[in-house]
Amino acid sequence: MDHQHQHHQHHHAHSAHAPADRSWRTAAQATLHCLTGCAVGEILGLVVGTALGLHNGATVALSVGLAFAFGYALTMRGMLRAGLDLGRAFRVALAADTVSIAVMELIDTGTVLAVPGAMDAGLGDTLFWASLAAALLLAFLVTVPVNRWLIGRGRGHAVVHAQH
Repeated sequence: MDHQHQHHQHHHAHSAHAPADRSWRTAAQATLHCLTGCAVGEILGLVVGTALGLHNGATVALSVGLAFAFGYALTMRGMLRAGLDLGRAFRVALAADTVSIAVMELIDTGTVLAVPGAMDAGLGDTLFWASLAAALLLAFLVTVPVNRWLIGRGRGHAVVHAQH
């Protein structure tokens, strides 16, 4: 077995058998990072959509679109700081965050839509903010195990860590 192959084997074995608490912590950090971008985009979309009096469908589409944009942007910012060019940073962000953001948005948006009156509540309404906070928390709790599973298979945010 040559040295390079041996190194790859060692690296793969190390990542596959990382201590459980460490991989959960990594997954939680990746999810929190993703949630930050998603929350900023989503809140902005809901605020703008509600303020402009857009139809619920348009508001949700705007929120989800902005959630993806901000989620990718946060990951790309770290990659650009690490010295990657824009195209590579974007590809890493796509690989790292697409599944995570999609799961998060599905849970999050689904929860807000499921709360009676939440989408029709105004920005000054407690129901609006309470349902959004509950949706983000639920999305976080569902997405952490998804991210842990992805990282354990060398996908998701494992792609980001491979760049450092």
